Amino acid sequence: MATLAATLPAASAGAAGPHLPRTGFETSHGARWTTQPEEQAFLAAVDRASDRVRIDRIGVTEQGRPLQLVRIGAPAPERPQDVRRGASVLLICSQHGDEPSGREACLTTVRDLAYAQDEPTRRFLAHTSVLVVPTANPDGRAADTRGNSDGTDINRDHLALQTPEARAMAAVIRDYRPDTLYDLHEYGPTAPYYSKDVLSLWPRNLNTADVVHREATALSRDFVEPAVQKAGFSTGVYGIWTDPVTGDPVKQVAGDGQERILRNTAGVKGSVGLLVETRVDALTDAEKADPALNNRRRVVSQRAALKGAFAFLDRRRTRIEAATTAARTAGYADRGPVYLGGADNDPAADDEVLADPPCAYRLGAEQFGQVREELKLHGVHWLRDAAGGAVVPLRQPLRKLVPLLLDRQALYHLTVATPVRYCAGVVGGNR
Repeated sequence: MATLAATLPAASAGAAGPHLPRTGFETSHGARWTTQPEEQAFLAAVDRASDRVRIDRIGVTEQGRPLQLVRIGAPAPERPQDVRRGASVLLICSQHGDEPSGREACLTTVRDLAYAQDEPTRRFLAHTSVLVVPTANPDGRAADTRGNSDGTDINRDHLALQTPEARAMAAVIRDYRPDTLYDLHEYGPTAPYYSKDVLSLWPRNLNTADVVHREATALSRDFVEPAVQKAGFSTGVYGIWTDPVTGDPVKQVAGDGQERILRNTAGVKGSVGLLVETRVDALTDAEKADPALNNRRRVVSQRAALKGAFAFLDRRRTRIEAATTAARTAGYADRGPVYLGGADNDPAADDEVLADPPCAYRLGAEQFGQVREELKLHGVHWLRDAAGGAVVPLRQPLRKLVPLLLDRQALYHLTVATPVRYCAGVVGGNR
């Protein structure tokens, strides 16, 4: 995006100006990744220097490391209601601790947005709220492991919310309702079928509203892919092997519609979700000889993809707002099926569709106590009953999420609640 070229240059590791805070990755010219203490010092310096930035602690890991949310705008939004509707984006960086390039791209993007003085960037931030979780898995990053300190893959926990990391992210999504959620990862290629520099994928879950699905695929195909290609990198669809000669799909190896994966959870909750994966292996003899070259290329490709995402926000904010608003208000009509399986490229079987969902689910007192906090973190509404239990109506913004959490047939349900077929007067409840 030309208007943000100065803000997000496709630069090497040492591109920051001499008076700006720099990450450990930058000061080492890509020879090593930024440490957690360096991240804290870097973010504190940016926070002190710019009224565009606010930093909150949103949780703490099992090993005591902070989970943080950076809020960026002109000025930074003070409260969730200050976030710009239609032009808010949440960047989730390095959910998998052994995939660090997205984290480095996020950190330097925070700095660049905080300090940029050019008019296009100032105008962009006047209309756009950028939220960043710079390190979504601090314990995994410290250990260089995919999972957190318990070995849990956080990106399979966005329904059950059993990890502190996923719980913190769920609360941010509930409170700030980002219109776009952008999830940064890395992947190992399988040549010659699966070896593009940057892959991306939208929510495939069939409970994603059509209007949100269209915006998410546009984000991938019309903005991220062209921005990445302009920077000199190859692109493709995550999870799909392609024939190296014809470019035709060969088979799907990942990237399904599981509702517990963040890009799909985002779609079910009415956000335009996108997963972005950059290639980790050395591409040239020079990169093999000097890992810093490989590291820098990985970060530069992440920043190129981010340019495309910011162009999407800048150019389509009206369409984005219309799509996310429509998706979140559709639940009040309480009409239509709920899908318990399938994907946008894999039709659901008959037994994976609730063609006529119940109007509510009933939870006994003990059962409600077991899942109450998770329902609250998701933002699900309920009505208490005299016996200490609760009724969870489907007539609410998260209508299609409710059966995924509570129905016996749902693959990743939290509990098996009792379907309610008669709901006269039940509209919504308290949280």
